[in-house]
Amino acid sequence: MTPVGIFVALGSIMMSMIMDHGKPTSLINIPAMLLVFGGTVGVSIAGVRKKDFKPIRGAFKAALRQKKKKTWNAPEFAQHLMEVSREARTAGLLALENGLPEAKKDPFLKTGVELITTTSDPERVRSVLGAEINGMRARHKVGIKYFQDMGGFAPTIGIIGTVMGLVRVLGNLSQPSSLGAAIASAFTATLWGVMSANIFWIPISNKLKTLTDDEVRRKELVIEGLLAIQEGLTGPQLKDRLDPFLAPRERDGGKGKKDKKAVKQDEAAA
Repeated sequence: MTPVGIFVALGSIMMSMIMDHGKPTSLINIPAMLLVFGGTVGVSIAGVRKKDFKPIRGAFKAALRQKKKKTWNAPEFAQHLMEVSREARTAGLLALENGLPEAKKDPFLKTGVELITTTSDPERVRSVLGAEINGMRARHKVGIKYFQDMGGFAPTIGIIGTVMGLVRVLGNLSQPSSLGAAIASAFTATLWGVMSANIFWIPISNKLKTLTDDEVRRKELVIEGLLAIQEGLTGPQLKDRLDPFLAPRERDGGKGKKDKKAVKQDEAAA
C-alpha cells in the first residue's frame, strides 16, 4: 500500500493546487529537486558504511514491493501448530520434521525445530532463538534509520536551497519585475524538502518498522509454539499460549468464530 499512499498524497497536493487556481507545473523546478533529492541522498549516505548499501537497497524494495503471495498468516500458522502438537504427543518430537514443512524454507523455524528435538532445556531454546530475533532487529535497524535520516535531512536541504535562491534574488534587486518569480522559485526548494520528507522518506521508514514488528511477532509466536509442543501441552493449553500473539479477530483460526461483542471487549481490554 505504500506506493498507493504516496500516489494519493501527491495527487491530493496537485488537485488542491488546481482547485485553488494554481499551476501544478510551477512545482516542477529541476534545480531545486536535484538539490533536495541529491543532497538528501548524499548526506544520508555519508552516515552509513559501504557494506550497508545492499541492506538499504533491499529495505527500499521491501517497503515498496506489493507481495503477490502471502508467506505468513498468523492465525493459520497457529492453527497448524496445534495440529502438529497432537502428532508430536503421539509420535514424538521427531514428527515435527515432517509435520512442519515450512521449516525447509524458514531458517528460523528450522533452527527452532532442531533445538527442541536435540535439547530438553527450554531456556537454551529461548536464548538461542531470542538472539536470532535481536540480530534481525539490528539488521533491519540499518534501513529504518537510513530513511529516518532522510526524512530529517530533506527539509534542511530544502531550506539551504531557499537561502541559495534568496541570495541570488538579493543580488539582482536592480530588476524588480523579476523578483516575484525568483522568490517563488527559491521557496520551491523548501516545499520539495518538506514534501519529500513527509510523503516519501518518513512513510517508508514507518513501513519498514511495521514489517519488522510483524516479523518479530511471527518469530515470537514460533518460539512459544515450539516450546509449548516440547512441554507436551494439549491443544487448549497451546491455544492459550499462542492467543496473546494474535489479534482478537485472528483467534480460532482467523475464522471469526468470536461474536462481535467479545471481540470489542478483548480490544478494549488490550
